[in-house]
Amino acid sequence: MPSLRILALTALAMIAFAGNSLLCRLALKETHIDAASFTTLRLVSGALVLWLLSLRKPEIDTSTVGDKRRRDWISAVALFAYAAAFSFAYLSMNAATGALLLFAAVQVTMIGHALWTGERFTRMQFAGTTIAVTGLAVLLLPGATTPPPVAAILMLGAGVAWGIYSLRGIGQTDPTRVTAENFMLAAPLALALSAILREHISLDLVGAASAILSGAVASGIGYAVWYAALPALKASTAATVQLSVPVITAAGGVLFLGEALDLRMVVASAAILGGIGVVLMKRNS
Repeated sequence: MPSLRILALTALAMIAFAGNSLLCRLALKETHIDAASFTTLRLVSGALVLWLLSLRKPEIDTSTVGDKRRRDWISAVALFAYAAAFSFAYLSMNAATGALLLFAAVQVTMIGHALWTGERFTRMQFAGTTIAVTGLAVLLLPGATTPPPVAAILMLGAGVAWGIYSLRGIGQTDPTRVTAENFMLAAPLALALSAILREHISLDLVGAASAILSGAVASGIGYAVWYAALPALKASTAATVQLSVPVITAAGGVLFLGEALDLRMVVASAAILGGIGVVLMKRNS
């Protein structure tokens, strides 16, 4: 079984990821901030917080890290692509639906990579994953808001980008510093997007505050926590555990955004969490 520390880090990261969906949807639905400005403020504030966190850590011996200390533009582009597509998709869908599409794409990307590179599931892990994915499918049956095709494609693309970003974080020696560098590289890309779309810029205090909270807390600290947990998780386990985020997001949507909750949501949530539990329990059994 994973240690209590890894379980706690993983749980905190999942709550933070759900918080991103809730904050983004809240800002784009209830305030006047535009999607590009939300993305920019999110990445810039995340970069600042992660940079401050990295200053508190001692410098590591770069001779033991090698190429991983070089600037990772692939991760930075993946991070920017995720954040931008995520924001624009949430212009047209509710929090729960967006999280479902996002983490379904993440799950496919990460488990597909795990199988491609030779990782094999036990029968119980396959059963657990099947239960979790079935629960996710049930949650997407009629009753959940069906998003427009363009928004759905954007959110699926965001999920693929996040899956790539997460996979590239596995095995990092200094995850907080690496995450800070990735945010710093991604922030100028977001600023460039805002410059291109400057005619559509719209800001207000609540929207800006939501974007900053999303960047500084739910993204910056959340990703640092996730990167700290990832080295102890297999790619397949990391992919499956993220299926809990739509459940957390759905609960938050009910509490904070007035989104509907029905019996199907409860049953599907139980299936998702149960399937994840099977995968986690069998990981080190």
